[in-house]
Amino acid sequence: MKKIFEVLKRELMLVVSVIAAIISLFITPPTKQLIYEIDWHTLGTLFMMLMVLEGFKKENIFKPLISFGGRFRVMPALSLFLIFGVFFTSMFVTNDVSLIIFVPLTILLFRGGDKEKYILPVISMENIAAIRGSLLMPFGSPQNLFLYGQSGMSAGTFIATMAPLCISSACLLIIFVFVLYRKNVKEQIVLDEKAIAGEWNPKYKVRRIVYIMLFVLIIWTIVSRTEYWPYVVGIVLLGVIAVDIQILKKVDYVLLFTFLCFFVFSTGVSNNPAISEFLKKAVAGHEYFWGIGLSQIISNVPASIVLYPFTENIKALLYGADTAGLCSLIGSLASVINYRIYVREYPGKGGQFIKTFTLISWAFFVIVVIPGYLLSK
Repeated sequence: MKKIFEVLKRELMLVVSVIAAIISLFITPPTKQLIYEIDWHTLGTLFMMLMVLEGFKKENIFKPLISFGGRFRVMPALSLFLIFGVFFTSMFVTNDVSLIIFVPLTILLFRGGDKEKYILPVISMENIAAIRGSLLMPFGSPQNLFLYGQSGMSAGTFIATMAPLCISSACLLIIFVFVLYRKNVKEQIVLDEKAIAGEWNPKYKVRRIVYIMLFVLIIWTIVSRTEYWPYVVGIVLLGVIAVDIQILKKVDYVLLFTFLCFFVFSTGVSNNPAISEFLKKAVAGHEYFWGIGLSQIISNVPASIVLYPFTENIKALLYGADTAGLCSLIGSLASVINYRIYVREYPGKGGQFIKTFTLISWAFFVIVVIPGYLLSK
């Protein structure tokens, strides 16, 4: 029993997602249609990314990025580089992918410089950067992609609509960084670039080339929104097997199963007739706060899908869904990814992550929630 409780403590989000999925099966009895309504596209994309980025880590493909980060000698500058690396890459490769790239890099650099006490606050700000940076582009997040497709907006109109939130969030993140280092804004970090970045093994050059090609293919799949994504999943899987089948043992299958359980829950809730009828009467005119609130139960992607048919103000729903991730881990599944990366490196410290994440995210949320509401009007 002790071992079981240790596993449950270590895999808190998995436990929450499984309980949520079971509850949903009582809310709406499962049918064959449930299998088709699960977001297999997102799960497939996440599986591809997890495979290839494990290959990146094993073959040290991030060496140039690590070396560049290792040149920073002042903590605020290094933190801004990492946070805004997430902020800008999330606009083009989605918030999930940007966190998968930069959070492990942050842990590696801060460990190497003996600054582990700053890991939690900085990756919490990276989480905010992923959520608020990705909102600018139609393809920055799954909910943006869905609502953009439904709204009929042009890309230019969409970007102009989201720009005020994006720009103000960037300014606020800079303030947060300097508040973090307020006692010593010139705090030094000493990094041994060669020791941290490591070296490339000439014997595995082909592996590195293959992983980079597969990564480019995944990014193209995300950006192009191709309907042939299942074939791409197969290609990436075969490519990984061909160069190093051992990578499949390192994939975070717990994260994939956590996402699957949340999708089962959101599908069950949205297909319940009584819930749908209630939403028809309650949502119109209150989209902003409904987007924030419902996302805390089923996350912002399924919340956007559930609420869209009942909305009269698409801008308010966009703003609400893109603000929801600041409230809790469940509010945005990108936050779940961040959590999983951290607890894999620091088992048993999930509670510390949630505490720091909640404190920083809520400080940000309290500042932006009312201006966001006024802009949505």
